[in-house]
This record gives sequence, structure tokens and C-alpha cells, in this order.
Amino acid sequence: MSHLFDLSGKTALVTGATRGLGFEMAKALCEAGCEVFFNGRSKDVLMEKTEGIPNAHVVAFDVSNPKHIELALGQLGPLDILVNNVGLRDRRTIDEFSLEDVNSLLNSNLVAPFELSRKAAALMGQGGRIINVTSIAGDIARSNDAIYTASKAGLTGLTRALAAELGPRGITVNAIAPGYFATEANQPMVENAEVKQFLENRCSIQRWGHPEEIAGTCVFLASKASSYITGQVITVDGGLSAHF
Repeated sequence: MSHLFDLSGKTALVTGATRGLGFEMAKALCEAGCEVFFNGRSKDVLMEKTEGIPNAHVVAFDVSNPKHIELALGQLGPLDILVNNVGLRDRRTIDEFSLEDVNSLLNSNLVAPFELSRKAAALMGQGGRIINVTSIAGDIARSNDAIYTASKAGLTGLTRALAAELGPRGITVNAIAPGYFATEANQPMVENAEVKQFLENRCSIQRWGHPEEIAGTCVFLASKASSYITGQVITVDGGLSAHF
């Protein structure tokens, strides 16, 4: 069965790949034989993070800028896999948001994946793969997180809509919905005893997810093993959303 997961000869772009889940997914695609462009805003940081990783390349640009997207993808050439991983979070009450704040978050979390997907799809042939990184917040909500939740729900809807539109062109579109992962960005929460207790009570596996535990799902959705799966969201959350 190993040939089903072999990505040799494929080319991928992973956005937000300087750290956390994006980095782990990009590295796993490299290990599966794929030529991977790690994206972030800083070329120096990307060069440092990818040093020594076979098949790793860097492409620095701001995904929230349509001109940057067009220029960057124009330089990449044929593309087989796109992982839309970049996402911003801003935990505040609705009264604390200005419309400018709302537009900024929606632009990064929803508009950018749309623009990247349609530009990337033009570079893909049969067997192309688009993987959106949404969140369990796309289906379940909490207070003081309205705009992030709305953007991730929108990304879930976009995943299904793109799957319907791009399927006839041989391109599958799926999403990964992570739960609580112990990334650098979540470090303050990782060290919070109340959050630790919450996860022990709510997660079947009773702990934070390790960033590398997202990698296998990404490789699966990028590979031949998932060739008849499209428009789906795979939840990777240790069982948090499976029960109450």
C-alpha cells in the first residue's frame, strides 16, 4: 500500500509553514517525496527552518495580498497540491471589534484561501489536491471568538463549494479541522492548568495534540489514497467534538 502515499514527482505549496501545524505538514509532504514550497512572510526565517530538509524550497509572500499571490504562484509553475494553512485568531467580544478588524481577519482566513485556491487550480491538472485547514470552531462555537468562528465556518463551506466546482477538472478539495494542538502560538494556553483540566475532561485522549500528529492526515489527503474523497472535513481533535 505504500505506493498510495508516495508523493514523488509532486509539487506542493503550504502557506504559513514557518512553524506549528503548517511546518509539520510541509515537512511530512517532503518526507513523502514531494517538492514543497514552504510559505511565510520572512525569507530568512524560512531558510533557517527548512535547512537540511530534503525537497524543501521557500517562497516568501503575504497571503492576504492578492498581488503577492499572483506574483508568487506565477513563479512556481505547475502545482499539484495546495495547503491553505494560514489563519489569524483574535479573541475579543463583538463590541471590541471594529469593521476594519473584522475585514482583516476575514481577509486572511477566508478571502486568501479563496484567491489562492482559484489561482492554484489554474496550475493543476488531473489529481490536483487542495487542502484547507479550518478548525473545530467551524462547527462549534465559544464566546468572545465570533469572527474567527465565522471565518472557519465559511472556510468549511468554501471547501464544499470548491469541491463541487473543481471536481469535474479532476481536483479534490478537502479540509482538516484541528482541535487543541500544542503549537508555539498556543504556548500560554498549554501552560494553563485550567485548560489542561478542560482537555482531560473533554478529550477522549485527554491531552493536547502534538503538532506532528496533524501530518499523516495531510499526507493522506494529498495522496492517491484519498482519490475518491472530496468536499469533506476530517476532524483531528482527540475526540473533543465527538461527545459531551
